[in-house]
Amino acid sequence: MIDLHYWPTPNGKKVTILLEECAMPYQVIPCNIGKGDQFTNEFLKICPNNRMPALVDHDPAGGGAPVSVFESGAMMMYIAEKAGQFWPQDVRGKYAVTEWVMWQMANQGPKSGECGHFRRLGDSQGDQSYAVRRFTDEVNRFYGVLNQRLYDCPYLAGDEYSIADMIVYPWCAVAESHDQNINEFEHFKRWWDELSARPAVQRGMDVCKDMTMDLDSMSEEEKTALRKMLYNQRARPVVER
Repeated sequence: MIDLHYWPTPNGKKVTILLEECAMPYQVIPCNIGKGDQFTNEFLKICPNNRMPALVDHDPAGGGAPVSVFESGAMMMYIAEKAGQFWPQDVRGKYAVTEWVMWQMANQGPKSGECGHFRRLGDSQGDQSYAVRRFTDEVNRFYGVLNQRLYDCPYLAGDEYSIADMIVYPWCAVAESHDQNINEFEHFKRWWDELSARPAVQRGMDVCKDMTMDLDSMSEEEKTALRKMLYNQRARPVVER
C-alpha cells in the first residue's frame, strides 16, 4: 500500500492521476498546506523540501523497508516503474518520456506557479505588473510549445500515452486563472479533450476536491497570516535527530 501525503493542487493531482491509471492501491494522508502540515518534523522526514506531495511505499519491489519518495516527477517515475506502465524502459522510449517530465518540472510547473502567485497577489505588495506580464507571457509560450509538439505527435512523448502527458495535464486545468484561452491552440485542445474524457484522469483530478482553500471566504487577517507562512520563506534551522 502507498501512503500519499497530498493536497489537491496541480502537483498533487499529477500523482493521483497516475495511481488511478495504474489501479494501484493507495491511501491519502491529507497534508493541509494552509495549516502548515508541510512544516512538521514528521513530514520533513519524508520530504526535506517541505513541499507536498510525497509518498511512502510500504510494499516496495523486492521487499524490505518502506521506500519514501518526494518531488512529483520522481514519484511518477517510481510508480510507473513499479507498475510497469506508462514509462517505457527501452532507451529511446524512456528518454522521450523523461525529457517531457523534466520539461514540466523545470518549466511549466515553476513558471505557472509564479504566474498564479503574482496574479493572486494583486497590488497588495506594490506594483506587480511586470511580474504578471512576464510569467503570463511565459505560460502562453508553454502552450505554444505544447501545441507544436501535439501537432507532430498524438501524445507528448510520441505515439503512446505516458506519464509525460499526466504530469503536464493538471497545470493546464488552471489555464483560465493564468489568463490563457486553450481554444487558441488547436492541437493542444485535441489532446486536452482526449485526456479530459479518460475516467482515471477524472478520478485523479477529483481526489479530495472539497479540501481546497477558499481565499474569497477568508478575512484579510487570515490572508495575511497565510501569506506570512507561505511566502518569502528562508532557511530553517537544522533539526537535530
